[in-house]
Amino acid sequence: MSLGFEQAGFDIAASVEYDPVHCATHEFNFPDCAAICRSVADIDGTYIREYSRIGDRPVDILFGGAPCQGFSLIGKRALDDPRNSLVYHFVRLVVELKASYFVFENVRGLTIGAHRELLEEVIEEFRKNGYRVVEDYRVLNASHYGVPQDRQRLFLMGARKGFPLPEYPEATHEVPREADSGSLFRLSTPTVWDALRDIPEADDYEELLHRDWVKAKFKKPTGYSAPLRGERDDPQDYSAPREFDATLLTSSMRTVHTELSKKRFLATQPGDTEPVSRFLKLDPKGVCNTIRAGTASDHGAFTSPRPIHPYSPRCITVREAARLHSYPDWFRFHVTKWHGFRQIGNSVPPLLARAVASKIREAFSSPKKSDWPVAPGDARLLSFDMSEAAAHYGVRPDVVPKRTRMVRGSGANG
Repeated sequence: MSLGFEQAGFDIAASVEYDPVHCATHEFNFPDCAAICRSVADIDGTYIREYSRIGDRPVDILFGGAPCQGFSLIGKRALDDPRNSLVYHFVRLVVELKASYFVFENVRGLTIGAHRELLEEVIEEFRKNGYRVVEDYRVLNASHYGVPQDRQRLFLMGARKGFPLPEYPEATHEVPREADSGSLFRLSTPTVWDALRDIPEADDYEELLHRDWVKAKFKKPTGYSAPLRGERDDPQDYSAPREFDATLLTSSMRTVHTELSKKRFLATQPGDTEPVSRFLKLDPKGVCNTIRAGTASDHGAFTSPRPIHPYSPRCITVREAARLHSYPDWFRFHVTKWHGFRQIGNSVPPLLARAVASKIREAFSSPKKSDWPVAPGDARLLSFDMSEAAAHYGVRPDVVPKRTRMVRGSGANG
C-alpha cells in the first residue's frame, strides 16, 4: 500500500509495523519514511508525529490493514473482542492524527456472516468521531486494475467532516473470460506470461542456491513488465525514481525439488493442481491464483502453497511472485524465501493500491513526479534475522512469539 499510495502522488511519511523483519524491509525500500517498529496498541498520534517528520503538519490520509479474527459475541461488541483490538486502534489513530481521509483494507470475508457486525461497528465508530464513510463499501479484485492475479480485498474509505467523500475506482481491466458487451472500453488483464516472460531462468544460476541475487541477462520486456523493469515510463506513476542495478536478478533464491517432484510438475497441465503437493500450475495465458502469505512463527510458521512455474519444473521465485503482484524490479524483499513470500502474500498489489489512492488524490492538488532518484536503504536490512532486526529497532527479540512445540511425555498422562 505504501508503494501504491506513493505512485498516486502521496508522500509516505511514516509506517507502523510491529514485526522487526518486515519493518526492516519497508525501511530498505522507503529510506525517507520513518519506520516505527511498534504495535499500534502501544503508540498514539503524538508518538507518530514526534518520531517522524510529520511534526505539526496536517495528515492527509492514514491507510492500512489491521488483522481481525474475532467473531461477534452475544451481548458483546465485536470491537471489544481482544482479537479485534488492532482494528479499534486503527480507528483511534485516524482520529488522533485528525487524518483528512482513511483507507482500511482487509479480507473479503469481513463482509460475510458474523464478521459484518464488526464492519458495521467500525463504520459507527468512525461516525461517532466525526468521519463520514462511503457506506456502499466494495470488494475490489486486483485483476480488474491491471494485476495478473485473482485477488479480492475489501476497501473501506472515509473522510473527516468538511472533506468530500472519495469514490471507488472503476475497473480498468478484465480477464478475457469475463468479457461482456458492457466492457468495450476496458483493457485485457495482463497474463501470467506477460509478467514472467522476460525474467531469466533461476535454475540456470548456481549462485541462486545460496543467495538471492545474480547478474543476469533479461529478455525483451512486455507491455506489462517494461515499466516494472524501469524501461518504459508510466505516466500515472508519480513515485520517486529509485536507484537500482537493472542487470541484477534479485529476490530469486532457488528452491531445490526432487527429481520425482520435477516429473510431477512437468506432467501437470497448466491451470491444474498437482495432485501430490496440491500446488497449482500457472496457466501462462491466464492470471495467477491468490498468492497467500502462510502463517507467522507464532501460528506454526507454515508455508502457503506456492504456484508452479508455467514452463519450468519448479515453484515460482519471490521475484516472480512480485511480478505477479505488480511490484517493480527495484523493490526488494527479505533474502529468505519464507519471509519474502510472506511479505508479498500479506501485501496489497501496488497497482490496486494506486487505483484506490488515485481517487482520494483527486481531493488535493495535482501530483508532480519527482526527478530526484532515491537511493535504497542499507542492504543488510534485507538479511536480518529476528534478533538482529529487533536490536536494530531497540525492541525485544520475542516481540513476535516463536512457535510453541508440543512434547508428548512418557508418563501416565503421555
